[in-house]
Amino acid sequence: MIKEFREFAMRGNVVDMAVGIIIGAAFGAIVKSLVADVLMPPIGMLLGGVDFSNFFVLLKDGAQPGPYDALADAQAAGAVTLNYGIFFNAIISFIIIAFAVFLLIKSINTLKRKEEAPPAEPTTKECPRCLSEIAIKATRCPQCTSELAAA
Repeated sequence: MIKEFREFAMRGNVVDMAVGIIIGAAFGAIVKSLVADVLMPPIGMLLGGVDFSNFFVLLKDGAQPGPYDALADAQAAGAVTLNYGIFFNAIISFIIIAFAVFLLIKSINTLKRKEEAPPAEPTTKECPRCLSEIAIKATRCPQCTSELAAA
């Protein structure tokens, strides 16, 4: 059974899938950092110094009653919160990743279309009398000497 599992795990498509998952996770971490650390601070600054990661709705006070200035303070007090700011950041991350995957798939499809060359023009035809293969521009069959219609 271990031998069968090893054969399964070492198949090309399983290894490729594992590499894709690892690269996808790394790409997700990069995009998350891009959203949280690069995109959202300037957007928050343009909207009057807003930090989207601190947008939350207090559902239940913690051990120390609110109001809480930041999400970290509410979580430290054990409060139950609805963190819609973090969710907003996750939506932006998803949109960026989805757009990047779209661009990747689009470029792969474009490359596949370029690789698929149109079929080559035929260089031979079949003699209607003897069914031998002859040049496309031939006017007489070299096998049976029949006259052929001009192509």
